[in-house]
Amino acid sequence: MSVFLVIGSLGVLFLLASLILGDFFDGIFDGIGGEMFSGAALGGFLGVFGFVGALILAISSDSLLAAIIAGLLAGLVIGAAVGWVTMKLRASGGDHHAATAGLVGLTGTVISDVPADGYGQVSVVSEGRTTTVDARAATPLPAGSPVRIIGVLSATAVEVTPHD
Repeated sequence: MSVFLVIGSLGVLFLLASLILGDFFDGIFDGIGGEMFSGAALGGFLGVFGFVGALILAISSDSLLAAIIAGLLAGLVIGAAVGWVTMKLRASGGDHHAATAGLVGLTGTVISDVPADGYGQVSVVSEGRTTTVDARAATPLPAGSPVRIIGVLSATAVEVTPHD
């Protein structure tokens, strides 16, 4: 049983390490198993294999084969699920928000007043998606004013000027 517990513990440690150092571990597995095979999937498989194997061995202390088979089946299910979720998260990453640098030169509309000494909000269409960003201007701009984005202040804020 202790071998199963060690394997389960190593799996959990590997899973935690892959979450912290994900790109490093995933680069190791690039040539193996396609996009679904990742460090997180391997860690999930090993953790579940070890702990389910130990549980089955504790329940029926004489059936090592049953513990191995149950651990493998449960590990494969969880490993595949973690791999699938990881693949979906990678595929969706970064596509939902336009980078503010890509908004320079576009026109938009003020949706909350931009005061002279603070930030308001501007709505702009970029790559077919409506994006809302914080905005600052040299002069106050009321809601509904058309604006042009002339600069980037941060990852979530832009500088605007009135647009005719």
